Amino acid sequence: MPSHSDQPDLLAVGRYLAAILRHKKVPDHIGLKHDAQGWMSIAEIIEKSATNRKAPPLSDETIDLAVQHCDKQRYAISPDRTMIRAKQGHSFPVDLGLKTSVPPVVLYHGTVDRFFRSIMREGLMPQSRQHVHLSHEKQTALSVGGRRKGEVVILEVDVKSMLAAGHVFYQSENGVWLTEAVPKEYLGTCPS
Repeated sequence: MPSHSDQPDLLAVGRYLAAILRHKKVPDHIGLKHDAQGWMSIAEIIEKSATNRKAPPLSDETIDLAVQHCDKQRYAISPDRTMIRAKQGHSFPVDLGLKTSVPPVVLYHGTVDRFFRSIMREGLMPQSRQHVHLSHEKQTALSVGGRRKGEVVILEVDVKSMLAAGHVFYQSENGVWLTEAVPKEYLGTCPS
């Protein structure tokens, strides 16, 4: 029976996958390339990461386990099991082939108090990502906001009014709702 130390650190593998699949700096640094849809070869990730001191030990099995155990279901593996990509959250342009979709009339966004004033003044912006991420469940937004330092604030998005004004929404494979931005007039606070 393997000892606890023989078990892969799936959290470290997941963080590393997030860095190389969602943010351009790390894969460029070690010579990895994405295709236009964000797919990357699993074999190349393993090969190139073996020389990266910051990379956790990787194998087909550890990548598969990290994907299976990701609580946010953030990654997709191709049907032939040779490619992997992030389902959303990219900080570089990628075509995920998302189709427009009609969300529930209210969506939520979790943040913390130190960002609240600027959000209410400027709206929700994608920052370095392609889209603003929203949840259809208040509990998910609370969990996302809770990962940041500070008191959690749950924002409620008036989707019905945004749709009436022509804003477009997409839903990623893992259920996250995406839009380009949420102007301030569609935001309100929600008791957490």
